[in-house]
Formats: sequence, C-alpha cells, structure tokens
Amino acid sequence: MPEIIVDSFAGGGGASTGIEWALGRSPDIAINHSPAAIAMHRLNHPRTKHYCENVWKVDPLEATGGRPVGLAWFSPDCTHFSKAKGGKPRSKKIRGLAWVVYHWAKAVRPRVIVLENVEEFATWGPLLSDGKPDPARAGFTFRRWWRQIENLGYQVDARELRACDFGAPTTRKRLFVIARCDGHPIQWPEPTHGPGLQPYRPAAECIDWSIECPSIFGRKRPLADATLRRIARGVMRYVVHARQPFLVVTLRGTEDSHIAASARSAAEPLRTVTAQGSQGGLVAAFLAKHYGGHEGPGTPLQLPLDTVTARDHHSLVHAFLLKYYGTDQDPRLEDPLHTITGKDRFGLVTVQGERYRIADIGMRMLQPRELYRAQGFPENVKLLGSKSSQVELCGNSVCPPLAAAIVRANMVEAAQEQVA
Repeated sequence: MPEIIVDSFAGGGGASTGIEWALGRSPDIAINHSPAAIAMHRLNHPRTKHYCENVWKVDPLEATGGRPVGLAWFSPDCTHFSKAKGGKPRSKKIRGLAWVVYHWAKAVRPRVIVLENVEEFATWGPLLSDGKPDPARAGFTFRRWWRQIENLGYQVDARELRACDFGAPTTRKRLFVIARCDGHPIQWPEPTHGPGLQPYRPAAECIDWSIECPSIFGRKRPLADATLRRIARGVMRYVVHARQPFLVVTLRGTEDSHIAASARSAAEPLRTVTAQGSQGGLVAAFLAKHYGGHEGPGTPLQLPLDTVTARDHHSLVHAFLLKYYGTDQDPRLEDPLHTITGKDRFGLVTVQGERYRIADIGMRMLQPRELYRAQGFPENVKLLGSKSSQVELCGNSVCPPLAAAIVRANMVEAAQEQVA
C-alpha cells in the first residue's frame, strides 16, 4: 500500500506546504485543535483529511486505517518552552504535548518522524512548585523522551537550523529532531543561501510599498515613549549615519503618500525624482521591532526579517527625505528622541554626496501578507480569518522552504519521483 503523510499540529500549513513542494502532494492527514487553523489549512490543502481535535483524541490506528505512514511531522506548541514567555509559569500539560510523537511512533511506526520546536525545547525538564522550570534538571525530560523513541527502534538526531539558510527571508531559528526506523541514515539538508552560496533574501522583498505609512506626528493617540525611542535609534543608525541607506523613490500627493517605484540600494545611481502633487522625494526605510523590553534600533531591509511571532511585532519606518538647499534651520542631532517628538524634521542625510533633510517620519505595522512572505510562504497562499488570527497562525507556522529541504533529504525516493 502507498505510504501516507501525517501533519500533526498542522496550524496554518507551513509544514504541509513544504511537504507539498518536496513530494508533489499535500499530507493525507492534518490535525489541529484550532478551528481557525483547520479552516485555513483546508482552504490551501483541500485534498487533506482534517481533524479539528485535541491531538490526544485522534487514534493513530483509526486515522491511518492500517496504511503505512511514510512521514509524520509534529510541531507541538512551543510557547511554554520559548524564552519569549519570560519568567511566567509554564504549563506541564502543554510542555508534555511532545509525548504524542512517542504515541504515534508506538502505534503506527512512521518510517520518518520530524519534530520542530524552539531551541529551548532541548531544556525540557520538570517544573518547580511555582510553575517555573527547575534549572537543576534542565533537559531531563527531553533526554527521557529521546531515549523512549530510541527504545522503539528509531535512530534520533537533532540540529538547530535557520530558515534564511534555505531560502526564506527570515532569520527564524528552530530545533529539528529527526527519527527514522527504516535503516537509512538521517540526512540533514545542505544550506542553499549564505556566504559563498545564493545571497540571503532580504526583508525588503516582502514589503508592499503601496501601503500608506502614516506620520508619527500629530496622531490622535500618541505613540508610546518606548516606541519613539526605537524609532529614534533606528533613524539615527539606518538613515542619518548609514553609509548606504535603503532607498525607495516616492511621490507625495496633497493628502496621501504612496510609493511610485521599487526599493533600491543607495549604491545605485540616484534617478531623477519628479514632482507630482505637492512634492517628490525619497524614502529611507528600515524595520523596527516591538518586542517587550526591546528598545534596539531594529534591522535594515537589506537583511532577512527577524523571527515572525504570533503577535504583530514588526513595523516599517519611513524617513521621508527632501532635497536640502541650505535654507532650513541647522539640524539638531544631539538629542534624537526630543527632536523627533517635537519637530517635523530634525536632521540632514547625505546620499551619494547630495544633502537631504528628513521632512517627516512614518510608521506602520507589517501586514499579514508581508509576514507570510517573510515566513517563506508562496504568494498564492490563501489567508483566512481576522488580522490577529492570520498573524498568530503565521508566527506559529513552520517555514515552508526549510520543511521542504528536510523532507527532500529524508524522503529521497518520493522526492525523486516528484522530480521525474
């Protein structure tokens, strides 16, 4: 009988999309407790049999119907392992979801098993009475879980991999555990992007430059001080002091700002900027990060996006530049926070020897479609649900290019059939 494929904790379908790229078909079975996740997964993988259930309530023998399982992919909830949870208490029940891997391995013996989780999964151990991990026993439960799978006749190996090394425009790093029982060695895919290989895909290619970026000045609800500090640090690093600011040609009308040309490097010749509406100019852009307690300057658009989380934590910042003819007041750069919050322009920027002044600063949060691009999803992925639901599913998803690389490496025969 032909082997079937199972995607447990299927979420929005990142692993399933990668599996489809590698093998030419979607998983036969997808399991997730969330109706929103299953609805979006069904929209993109209509031929898959879907179980909107707690993973423990799905009987492996009944679900597979006696058919052999070639691949079983598991991406259990990572929030109660992730360092992003800080010092909050953890749930033993949620941390124990990975035991479902053992349950499936014992019941139907998939030929290849892949588990994806945050790096901290390797520190899985008992909790103290206050719900916090016991530092003295870090990794105890993880090693026990590993041995239990080995005792079923599997060889097991684990590595941390970054999605940007396999063609996704995000630096997202995750721990992957591969187990197989067919006698063939575990194979780890070779990176395709990075130094000496294909160049990393930049965050800039994920951005929809046609979306308006409202000014940070004069808002009905002023931005928080921490947000303003992040913007100030980013503007200083990636605009004022940058040797090669990331530039976009913009045309500014009387009411709205819109982007009229694609993104480009300051290393290229500067094209003539024509006026349309009230004025024309340049935009120097970068990404700000709004993680709790984080007040760094953000990241440049020339690099891959940082990890996409289940909450909307990335914003695009535009510094609108206009040609400086020497008639403006002298800039005050020594105190960027106060200047940004108190004036509509604050400094001079030199671009290829030409002087520009910052006339305005805009900021907007990245939209779901942009985040899915960063995660490595195809452009035709269908999104469903509210914006917050779409962002949550994206942040919890597996990067499809990385999933595809792992599956190709360990399902060689099936992948070769797809190529043929």
